[in-house]
Amino acid sequence: MPPTGFTSFVMFAEMRTGSNFLEANLNALEGVTCHGEVFNPHFMGKKDNLSLWGIDIAERDADPFPVLAAMRAATQGMAGFRCFHDHDARVIGAVLADPACAKIILTRNPVESYVSLKIAQDTGQWKLQNAAKLKTARARFDPAEFEAHLRAAQEFQVHLLHGLQVTGQTAFYIDYEDLNDLDVLNGLAAFLGVPARLTALDPKLKKQNPEEIADKVSNPAEMERSLARLDRFNLARTPNFEPRRTPGIPGFVAAADAPLLYMPLRGGPEAELRDWLGRLGTGGIVTDFVQKTLRQWKRQNAPHRSFTVLRHPLLRAYAGFRAVVMEGGDLYRLLTRSYKLDLPVPGQPLTAEEERMAFLAVLRWLKLYLSGQTGQKIDPRFASQTAVLQGFAQFQGPDAVLREDRLAEGLTWLCDETGVVMPDLSCDLTLAEALFRIHDAELENAARDAYQRDYIGYGFGRWRD
Repeated sequence: MPPTGFTSFVMFAEMRTGSNFLEANLNALEGVTCHGEVFNPHFMGKKDNLSLWGIDIAERDADPFPVLAAMRAATQGMAGFRCFHDHDARVIGAVLADPACAKIILTRNPVESYVSLKIAQDTGQWKLQNAAKLKTARARFDPAEFEAHLRAAQEFQVHLLHGLQVTGQTAFYIDYEDLNDLDVLNGLAAFLGVPARLTALDPKLKKQNPEEIADKVSNPAEMERSLARLDRFNLARTPNFEPRRTPGIPGFVAAADAPLLYMPLRGGPEAELRDWLGRLGTGGIVTDFVQKTLRQWKRQNAPHRSFTVLRHPLLRAYAGFRAVVMEGGDLYRLLTRSYKLDLPVPGQPLTAEEERMAFLAVLRWLKLYLSGQTGQKIDPRFASQTAVLQGFAQFQGPDAVLREDRLAEGLTWLCDETGVVMPDLSCDLTLAEALFRIHDAELENAARDAYQRDYIGYGFGRWRD
């Protein structure tokens, strides 16, 4: 075993990033063998090859792990392979989690790799060993296609980074432009822990398209406009420091006599929907689920539908304000003692202005609370609806995300889907009427600041519009 503890390696790359050239130089190192794209969906190792080490492509696709074992057993020295984002996800997960497998991450300017890919597709020339046989073409830059190319590359890099972080590993990062640097390649050999060093670069493979990018495309002006439109530094991203949530399965509610499951967003119209579900038959509702009983309910009630209901963030925050803060309790004491919010005594009569000022103070505090600046556990009635839905997805997202302002229409559709007779829906307008009493633009703006992800992600406008 090398002194680094690595027994094998994987080269994570993408098409047209220089992976063939890097593989050739790795294979020039004594004690290192890179076997190509072993887990390419269409071949094994190299184009048109459909078996390796006595295992054919069908057997590999059924179970890839014997291929990994066979590769390591059959290779004298350190074995490795090239792996792209669309290769076998089971293998990517396994080698990413294996600290004995060294990770090499090869990157290239995504515009260059995209244009190079388009030229290779047009010419059919994927590798060049004789410059006299160079085929040239000018690619057409397709903005939508490039954005898909960029998105796939970025998502793969984020996945790799997260996998390394959670397992406490590091990788050897190398860029396309570093491939001609002999010292860098020998640094890679040192990272792998092999004693061999290169004295020269592999001479066989030649660079195919050395021109400037603008000279390689037939529509450079359109390419420039498209690239200028992209948010390179992700400036439009809504920052998210809100803690992740669990699926919340114990809070799910099902109808006993109908194949409908309600996944509540706390602070929404829960009471109305529990009542509605109970009137779908004579059996009432089923609650207190755990994963096992929820799966049993799903098996026994197929075909079923699950749903949740979005409420306007301002109205939902107001529901939480009245139920969590103004009733007194731990959060009220925290806000008044630790954060010095000037809140009225619970239970005392309030003027509209007194209630508005108290609610405004809580909304402004919620911005800190949801961004992780208070260190407090997030009460589910104040968590963003975005975070709760992401929590659902850890088990299973809902079939339908309904809107409270069109709830009757959404529930009618669900009943039609499942062949259930739609009972009347009773709506309690008390909360909305109370908010209307104190509503103004200042509250709207404070709610938008606190729940920016919900406003942007779900397209909420002003509450009264």
